[in-house]
Amino acid sequence: MSDNASRSQALPGNGLHARLCCAAMANHEGKTADDEAEPRRPAFPGRAWERELMKSLDQKLAAIHADPNGAKDFILADAKDADMAFGIGAPGKSPESHAGEVRLRTLAEYREQIRQVVRQGIVDIMLMSASTSDVLTIGERLFDNSHVTPAARANDTSDVFVVRGEKYLGESARPFRTATLDHIQCGHVDCGPAERVHGANLGLYSVTFNNRLNDDLHTLEEYRRFRIEAEAKSFRHFLEVFDPNAPQGLGPDQIPAFVNDHIARTLGGVARAGRPIFLKIVYHGPKSLDELVTYDPHLIVGILGGSAGTTYDAFKLVAEAQKYGARAALYGRKINNAECQLAFIEFLRLIVEHEITPEEAVRAYHGVLQQLKIRPHRSLGDDMKLQSHVMSYGSGARSEGKGARQGTRDDTRKATILPSGRQATAARSEAASHECACGGGESKECHCHEKKSQNGTPATQR
Repeated sequence: MSDNASRSQALPGNGLHARLCCAAMANHEGKTADDEAEPRRPAFPGRAWERELMKSLDQKLAAIHADPNGAKDFILADAKDADMAFGIGAPGKSPESHAGEVRLRTLAEYREQIRQVVRQGIVDIMLMSASTSDVLTIGERLFDNSHVTPAARANDTSDVFVVRGEKYLGESARPFRTATLDHIQCGHVDCGPAERVHGANLGLYSVTFNNRLNDDLHTLEEYRRFRIEAEAKSFRHFLEVFDPNAPQGLGPDQIPAFVNDHIARTLGGVARAGRPIFLKIVYHGPKSLDELVTYDPHLIVGILGGSAGTTYDAFKLVAEAQKYGARAALYGRKINNAECQLAFIEFLRLIVEHEITPEEAVRAYHGVLQQLKIRPHRSLGDDMKLQSHVMSYGSGARSEGKGARQGTRDDTRKATILPSGRQATAARSEAASHECACGGGESKECHCHEKKSQNGTPATQR
């Protein structure tokens, strides 16, 4: 039996996680995007190919607006639009990299990851670049008969030009749009009315305010132009509001209020037909988020993931943001840098559905990696540390290197969830608890439990 086949058998159900995390990426080597794509369907399909399922995004938006204070619905998005920001490095580091080398995923591998996440069916939105959406949404009809909504990045302001050797990010962000709405909606210029449904009909538009009058007025004017065009073409959008990248006269403690006020002021002049369907913002902590969602319960607020961080960073962030009123989370690098993206996504969903705590989810995720024989990026101890997010309602201070309580071995066993994401197990693999991430095996071959730190917990090994 092949190694990939044996890994797949380690999982319950259809083994989707194993196919993605252990086999799919490796099988791309030497193949082109066309080799990997399913047979292309007609570029402009007839009714036989049209979407038949109501999108989960639309169901959740309707439920939230019907009962803003009581609805439990939560929107998850995978942001795989990084090729409009990071260039060659956008797809991330390949799991096939070895010590002493850095091998990046190819664009074909990045798109295959998107296919796998969409087919998994747990996220509500897949955000892509316009070029990737052209291939997958229009060319392959990937989202037909799927409840996942395709979306494309509709603009790319200069503060996302994260290319090697750049000197742009220190300058005040300037609005810019590479993509056209016609290309997003139908794949070519001058779409006919009937063609606009063939591509993505949702886009992300981002703005950055820097407390610089001329720059901020230009940003607002370009956003107004976009809204007018989008409304005329029946194109929906969600609004990303970045923190200032080159603020003038603003201290760090002033930024949350500055951003909140800009959001309220900007949207105060926008009628319902032109408003974003939700927001994507930095999580500035409970107090700032609560202020915004209390101001207008119909202003659906989502949080962005930011840098990759630890697994606990990602899981705790979504739980805390949801607690204080967020209705959506859009994770890019946090998902893309995960050892097993599909398992990572399943745990995000279990957390927002209150089936598991963030602390339990980290331990269980490491158990999944052990089942798949995937070496984690960090030991369990290091992965349980909270590094970079505001969690305290009464303070704007950041938490740095603060660990979650790891509990006893019995606590760890109770927390394990299998990769199917639907049933909790009674026990976890003993090997998965090894702090050095050695993969376990015979106890005499590993000295994890012999090495204790001064406080009695296992010492982290790298």
